[in-house]
Amino acid sequence: MFRITWAIAGLLGVQSGAARAQSIEELRDMPLAALSRLDVTSVTRSNAALADAPASIYVITHDDIVRSGTLTLPGILRLAPNLQVMRGGPNDIIVAARGLSGNEQAQNFSNKLLVLIDGRSVYSPLYSGVYWDMPDILPEDVERIEVISGPGATLWGSNAVNGVINIITRDAGASQGLYATVVGGNRTYDLGLRYGGQAGDGINYRIFAKRHENFESSDDSDDGSRRTQLGFRMDWDASAQDSVMLQGDAHYGSLSRGLNPSEAFYGYDLLARWRREMPSGGAIQLQAYYDHNAREIDHDGGRFALDTYDVEAQYGFQTGAHALVLGGGARISSYEIENIPGLLFVPNRRRLYLANIFAQDSIALTPRLTATAGIKLEGRTYTGLTMLPSVRLSWKPDDATLLWGAVSRAVRSPTPFDEDVVESIGQTVFLTALSSFRSEKLTAFELGTRLLLSPSASLSVSGFYNVYDDLRTVDPAPGGFLPLRWGNGMEGDSYGLDAWADIRIADWWRVKPGYSLLIHKLRFKDGAVPLLGLSQAGNDPRHRASLRSSMDIGREINVDADLRYVSALPDPHVPGYVELGARLGWQFSERAELSVSGFNLLHARHQELPLSQAAPIRRSVFVALKWTM
Repeated sequence: MFRITWAIAGLLGVQSGAARAQSIEELRDMPLAALSRLDVTSVTRSNAALADAPASIYVITHDDIVRSGTLTLPGILRLAPNLQVMRGGPNDIIVAARGLSGNEQAQNFSNKLLVLIDGRSVYSPLYSGVYWDMPDILPEDVERIEVISGPGATLWGSNAVNGVINIITRDAGASQGLYATVVGGNRTYDLGLRYGGQAGDGINYRIFAKRHENFESSDDSDDGSRRTQLGFRMDWDASAQDSVMLQGDAHYGSLSRGLNPSEAFYGYDLLARWRREMPSGGAIQLQAYYDHNAREIDHDGGRFALDTYDVEAQYGFQTGAHALVLGGGARISSYEIENIPGLLFVPNRRRLYLANIFAQDSIALTPRLTATAGIKLEGRTYTGLTMLPSVRLSWKPDDATLLWGAVSRAVRSPTPFDEDVVESIGQTVFLTALSSFRSEKLTAFELGTRLLLSPSASLSVSGFYNVYDDLRTVDPAPGGFLPLRWGNGMEGDSYGLDAWADIRIADWWRVKPGYSLLIHKLRFKDGAVPLLGLSQAGNDPRHRASLRSSMDIGREINVDADLRYVSALPDPHVPGYVELGARLGWQFSERAELSVSGFNLLHARHQELPLSQAAPIRRSVFVALKWTM
């Protein structure tokens, strides 16, 4: 099974000086009350103040990203206290929210978290997970990342089970001029180059290139990775009401895997969006994108190619006490898999269809009490019509306090890996998928509060109680053992909380503590066979805590540190650990900055995933030079 699991994991598995100065001022001077009024879009699919958003949403700001010193998307996501990020080497990355992070030894991958980049889904419909070595960004170009822990299926669809990550890049007008960065360290090289300009009245654009190499092996084995990406974004203010955005990327990369054949991955995408702001305050938005990605193992070790076509429309408007957002969309994903020895998809090519409509109404019951009800109807290959409802209630007894509660339903829908896979050892069929596999289901109950405790302190706390049903299991054949098959033999509950604060100790010093508690109470259904144990659903830590400190020493020096604690993984057991990341930045001129960043500084190496599936993570340090023109 390990050999097959390895195979699956392999395949499936300058802005201007003025703009730069503005960014620094935003960090130093924006009061917490102003930060709470930042618009977020992931909760209602329309602009809403963070302070009024009835969900467990954490916002990683542009300045958080720049000051963290991290170069990759998974590294940036570690800044969110409501996300669980675990690494097992340069290319083995798990990101989850509220647990059920999967268990590679049971061929159960982290597949209950939806990830979008500017509205383009980057999860793979082949297994509902994310290849974290494929999506990449230039950190300087990210406006913010909205991280919701908890279901978001009513607006974002199935697979938004335990969370949604919405990555929003900067308007091209905010990235004008030439920007370049050079990074070199003991485990990483990184080069970035971007140019932004104007091409007529109201048209701004940027083009960029990024090269990243990672050779973070813990045992000096040849398991590094390298990746090159080119991209652009164009924003056109066509009129006072109309705006158009066009963006695209292309990337190519490869992974070394020691004595095993190397793996290549590549892809390209193009997204277009038109938006009209109505005089009445409403907005219409149309969006379409195409995405191609592929992976290939050398020496005929297997390959797949996936093409996705997606269109969607939404209309938001206000009428009386009602704020409504209506919409729908369709997606076709066409794939072909050249099967690797021992792993077949039958058939090896398909077209997957998805269509949906949704509606959500936020009703102002009183000036301070709002009820939100929504539903999505979704039809897709392998399943019939699925209803994904949600009801939320939020109350603001005063301007500094928000109390909210929600009941939501979400599903992780079947994929070709659930329905079509056949695994063999020699001539023996070891595991076969079943067309009777059902969606994994969640009913979530949440209560939360967001408080502005004082002009220098804010707090967010969200508690949850999740009820799962039909979780995937590995079952023996009826009356025998082989071939094994997927089943829906597990159910159970989980509960816990996500909490974080933002504290301004002084004008020059800010800290952000965070804590998450997760307790699973899973069980096998009556008649199910506990072949692999409960941990096949996820090997999650019970406690996670973090403390981020950001200091500004004068206007030229900034010092940032991230301390994190992760408790032990239960099965297979991995000891808990404490680790530290830090960055020292020196803006030695108006247009240039030199920084030194270090990660995992407390130990020469530490283990985040079981030794049977992942290598230890080693300390890394690099120097970065950024300049603008």
